[in-house]
Amino acid sequence: MRVSKFTGGARRFGRAVLELPGTWRGSLQLRVVSLTLLLSIVIAFILGWVLNSKIRDGLVQAKESSSLAMVSSGFSEASASIAAASEGLRTTTAGGLPPRDGAGVWVNSLPTMVQNLCSGANSDTYQVILTSDVAEVPVLGYTCGGILYKSIPDKLPDKLQNFSSDGFQAQMVTTDLQYGVPAASGAVSQVDTSSGAGAIDHTTPGLIYGGSFTLPDGNHGKINLYYAFPFTTESDALNFDNEMIAIAGAVLVLALAGVAWFITRLVVTPVRQAAGIAERLADGRFDERMRVRGEDDLARLATSFNTMAGNLQRQIRKLEELSRVQRRFVSDVSHELRTPLTTVRMAADVLHDSREDFSGPTARSAELLQTQLDRFEELLGDLLEISRFDAGAAVLDAEPVDLRMLARRVVDSSAVLAERKGSDVRIVAPDTPCVAEIDPRRIERILRNLVVNSIEHSEGRPVVIKVAASGDAVAVAVRDYGVGLKPGESSLVFGRFWRADPARARTTGGTGLGLAISLEDAHLHHGWLQAWGEPGGGSQFRLTLPRTAGLELVRSPIPLEPDDSRHHKRQVEAARLAAEGALAATPRHNEPDLTGLSGRGSDRLGER
Repeated sequence: MRVSKFTGGARRFGRAVLELPGTWRGSLQLRVVSLTLLLSIVIAFILGWVLNSKIRDGLVQAKESSSLAMVSSGFSEASASIAAASEGLRTTTAGGLPPRDGAGVWVNSLPTMVQNLCSGANSDTYQVILTSDVAEVPVLGYTCGGILYKSIPDKLPDKLQNFSSDGFQAQMVTTDLQYGVPAASGAVSQVDTSSGAGAIDHTTPGLIYGGSFTLPDGNHGKINLYYAFPFTTESDALNFDNEMIAIAGAVLVLALAGVAWFITRLVVTPVRQAAGIAERLADGRFDERMRVRGEDDLARLATSFNTMAGNLQRQIRKLEELSRVQRRFVSDVSHELRTPLTTVRMAADVLHDSREDFSGPTARSAELLQTQLDRFEELLGDLLEISRFDAGAAVLDAEPVDLRMLARRVVDSSAVLAERKGSDVRIVAPDTPCVAEIDPRRIERILRNLVVNSIEHSEGRPVVIKVAASGDAVAVAVRDYGVGLKPGESSLVFGRFWRADPARARTTGGTGLGLAISLEDAHLHHGWLQAWGEPGGGSQFRLTLPRTAGLELVRSPIPLEPDDSRHHKRQVEAARLAAEGALAATPRHNEPDLTGLSGRGSDRLGER
């Protein structure tokens, strides 16, 4: 169970990651909140860095001021202690003691001086280091507060000024202070420089001030006195301030993100509602309206949207009513004309059968009357068929049919027209059956319209009918090499009463509704009827049908643009030239010759 939960969580996380780009592009609120959060983090970081710098500089300046005052007081006290010890030395010498015994005063006074200076010193406040080159003093120096002698930078002793000189100034450096095992507060220890002495317990950044003192009488050398001030307290204060700044920055960033989310929600919610209502309006639900709240810009947007939706609803209803009246008119007129047309047809048949008994002009008039009555009946039939499609009364009577058989039947019925036009009509079909569940009457009507139109526009050139099938679809393409179609006409050619050339002679009696009815027949089969053409290069009409009635098509077995189009010929030529150039530039070793092959990526683009 644990494994399945982990696997399910990982899959959900993976899907969320994959959907993140789409969510980012589709959510204005997410983009605004994310960008606000990102900019807030950047601003908070910059402000935190500036505050940290200001606080650090202020703490260092305060530390320098306070430590300099303590150093000045300590150096004055050390000078007084040296003067007192010197006075005691002169008293001892005046009393008749040997000079060497008098020099022993320094052995006792220097540790005492350091002891007095170190009152209250520890590893957190300050420390004192005294170094001496007095010959009579048996040690290198003294320290207190646990600081190690190695904390003194190597170059600092050479820079020290003598306290008794004019314009004395204590030398200060910032360095890492090294400490040994913590000692008692104020305890003085001797400086030990032997190997292995002074193990480091911890290191802390801090300040070191130094000054030099010359012992009186000129024959006892000098001492160097150092004050060390660690940044322990300041570091703790700075760390605390940084934590507070980080917490305040995080709270500020989250607060800004929350404010951005709330504000964008106020703005985006009405926009989302408008988008949803617009989608429902597009689906035909014209009673949808936005809720109007307040009197602000969003309220005016909702009011304007509702007004637009109301006007659109009224116009659509008006157009629907006009369309309904028009369809009813066409249907009623078509039916009402049937009865008088039947009477006229009977009289015309009698006249046509007796035309041999009439004079020349009268016989010709009888023939013209018969021809025009045929055209009129065809027009009425097409109008009635269109009215059935408009009323949704068209019914599909599907059965398994081989499209090759329908294509041959249509070619045979159009043979007389093809012979009169001088066009050679041929069929290109596979040997295997191309069977689909179709209404043979409707599909034969589609093919007849396509073939007759191609023969009319072929201008005596060949017409090729190609039949093909795939696993889930069958297709028939009718290709001619006549005048072709201008750019944009492939979408207009299926319009009712549309003609590419209105002045063209109507030698076959077309009504202008054939392709419109064919398109409706194709849609009734859940199929595609598409057109392609180029000026002077002919055209191709492709009918694609699902093998099983009611299934949705995915692709067609025949590309919409034929292989012999000018565009494909240019592609083949470009591929051939590119292949020849590649062969000339790069030697091939036992590779197949690809010259003459062309890409067919555009076929797939033209299938829909």
